[in-house]
Amino acid sequence: MRDPAERAGITGMAAISVLGRGAHAQLAGGLAGATAFTPVRRFDVDRRRVTVAATLPDTGSLGDELAGVVREACEQAGLSPAQRAATPLFLAVHGHPHAGRESEVDGRPRSAAAFAAELAERTGLRAATRVYTCACVSASTAVADAAALMRLGRADRVVVAAGYLVEPDQFALFDAGRALAADGVARPFSAGRGGLLLGDAVSAVVLEAGAADPLAEVIGWGRAGDAFHTVRPDPEGGGLARAIGAALGRAGIAPDEVGYVNANASGAEGDAAEAAALHRALGPAAARVPVSSTKSVHGHGLEGSGLLELIVTAQAAHAGKLPVNAGYLEPDPACELDLITGAPREATSPYALSLNAAFGGANTALLVRAS
Repeated sequence: MRDPAERAGITGMAAISVLGRGAHAQLAGGLAGATAFTPVRRFDVDRRRVTVAATLPDTGSLGDELAGVVREACEQAGLSPAQRAATPLFLAVHGHPHAGRESEVDGRPRSAAAFAAELAERTGLRAATRVYTCACVSASTAVADAAALMRLGRADRVVVAAGYLVEPDQFALFDAGRALAADGVARPFSAGRGGLLLGDAVSAVVLEAGAADPLAEVIGWGRAGDAFHTVRPDPEGGGLARAIGAALGRAGIAPDEVGYVNANASGAEGDAAEAAALHRALGPAAARVPVSSTKSVHGHGLEGSGLLELIVTAQAAHAGKLPVNAGYLEPDPACELDLITGAPREATSPYALSLNAAFGGANTALLVRAS
């Protein structure tokens, strides 16, 4: 195990999703295991094949919601105005944030960099920012970068924020590509699964090197590419397995010490590849480690998914209660895992993995330790 001064402690966190406002609402929803996919009212879906998503009513603009979670996370971490002014913002968001009027400048789409700079200014953070627009691994890549900088002694504190609110453009693209579940339920790892469903995901965490009393710690991370196909995952899970192995190796943790996996699985084709990756990376332990995908209750938040899921994973490890893999029908022989179905389970280890994958074969693994 690495020296505490080299680990990235989570000292503040905040989130919103269909499960509610506040970080604790996310774990509560995951433990309840009730899916929250309802007809979309935010925009017109009359011409769409699928018409449901996991949307929180009465949300503000993406910029306003991001500013809110950043401020809340900083307040929980106890950051003074001077500390905020010295802290960089790492933001995961779509390349052209769909944020209503604030997404345009002189009638043209606002760049993600300009959007991030404005968010930093609104929340009192250092103007220098990093922006991550690498699809569904955007947020987890930002966390991995922050943790790496801390281990190298190049950063003492970083605020990572990520956001996606279900909007018409991405919804139309996923629907036209027949990627959305026609039955209106996301069924990770289940036989009969029919695709993913989108969901709101806006969250922020404060990461601090050597924090004395963190909520949890990011102790390992890994990133790897499949180099297999522009859209389809490697069916043998090679890239994700390497990412998991790298995360465990950086932390000095053996596969049989992992007590929970919050999987990337969305109820789509890639679920079987992820199961293969887990067996490849964890060996015999893959048959015993409890697994669920919280996308089954809060939907797929695209660029925002990795951070929302990290928050749920960290809270689950801290509370000692593991979320349910909702929407499950029956076993798929290609996904032989110890899935958490029916009711939450008690955690038996402080170590948990949060996994993400994206089109193009990008894979990330974050290893957290409960405090």
